[in-house]
Amino acid sequence: MLPMSTDQKDNRARLPRDERRAQLLAAALEVFTQAGYHAAAMDEIADRASVSKPVLYQHFPSKLDLYLAVLDLHIDSLVFAIQKAIASTPDNAERVKATIDAYFGFIESEGEAFRLLFESDMSVEPQVRERLNRMTYDCAAAVSAVISIDTGLPKEASMLLAIGIIGNAQITARHWLDRDSTMTRDQASTFVTNLIWRGISGFPKS
Repeated sequence: MLPMSTDQKDNRARLPRDERRAQLLAAALEVFTQAGYHAAAMDEIADRASVSKPVLYQHFPSKLDLYLAVLDLHIDSLVFAIQKAIASTPDNAERVKATIDAYFGFIESEGEAFRLLFESDMSVEPQVRERLNRMTYDCAAAVSAVISIDTGLPKEASMLLAIGIIGNAQITARHWLDRDSTMTRDQASTFVTNLIWRGISGFPKS
């Protein structure tokens, strides 16, 4: 009996399209974060996902398409976490705490994705930069809406403050991850929450 070809094995172990896509994205995330975009090879990603290269190309016509799909998945995940945190309570101090904790929670559970988003060698690529800008804007827009309603500040000023909060959360969370800190997630998140709340709470409610 002849051994099965790779394509035959892929066909025998055929997964629903969504499951196969998730499998490929998970493998791609590993390879992209380990090797960087330019050194990552589609062959390696296919091997990591235990599929043939033609199967990989059926889902993603190019390496850039695959990379952007990985970005989109994790950008959506982070933006949703921030929006959910802000909507979780009407108390603004608790909103700040929940928002900062959402960042630290994301990097604790998805450190590879966080590095791909914020430390990628592809950040100058226009399509990547557009997505990263959109991610920051969408997160800040959720914060800005609350600031504008509560303080009566104009849209531009509210957005500027929101960008400051989101940028602070991103940078401090990156620092905590990169330094392999002895601080726990809760400790680090609390320090940053206190810093931000002492600043933003100085703007009185309208």
